[in-house]
Amino acid sequence: MRVAEGVYSIGQRKGGRVHAYLFEQNSELTLVDALFDADAERILDCIRSIGRTPGDLKYIALTHAHRSHLGGLARLKRVTGALVCAHEWEADIIAGERLAQSVSLRPKGPLSTYPMRIGLALGRPRHVPCPVDRLLLDGDQVGPLQVVHIPGHTPGHLAFRWERRGVLAVGDAVATWPRIDAGWPGFNLNEGQYRASLKRLAQIEAEVIAVGHGEPLTERASERVHALAEGSS
Repeated sequence: MRVAEGVYSIGQRKGGRVHAYLFEQNSELTLVDALFDADAERILDCIRSIGRTPGDLKYIALTHAHRSHLGGLARLKRVTGALVCAHEWEADIIAGERLAQSVSLRPKGPLSTYPMRIGLALGRPRHVPCPVDRLLLDGDQVGPLQVVHIPGHTPGHLAFRWERRGVLAVGDAVATWPRIDAGWPGFNLNEGQYRASLKRLAQIEAEVIAVGHGEPLTERASERVHALAEGSS
């Protein structure tokens, strides 16, 4: 689904209605996150549907190292040769050297997200490990995207902004499934950092908020993120 000029949303039911985003600039593609399925077919199909080839994918930028966002990563790396980019704190998880940090199992938030919290605690299912080629810091550039470090959900959580197109990919900082919410309650490792990060995202005032779970916000996006940030204070 095209959400802005040169920006495409790719989603699936598994992984909590997880979404990835493809950014097209000139002859190069940049992907944010890699969905749940290990075969990466949805992403490869999207690349072909816009008249591009897998070799046009130059960068895979990861918001964070939770399984729902890493499924197709290893295959995409093999097929495309794209550079895998992530924050330093997430890199060893992505490479399979450390399990993602679990969260509290105390019931909180929508019940439909609870099985994923259990899976995170058990480290199941595992993703296929893949080394990270480039470590990203706040303010870096990857393809057309500016890196925004937004810790809280995880310490190395990143957002990616394409200012020219008014698009901001926020990973799990905002969710629209099963409801529009400030992420998934109960999944944030540091609530104080998360609230500060959400306020920073609200200040960017993007026209499209590309979320990690659920459909992207394409109407009143900035207004809705402002409301979430105010409600999390």
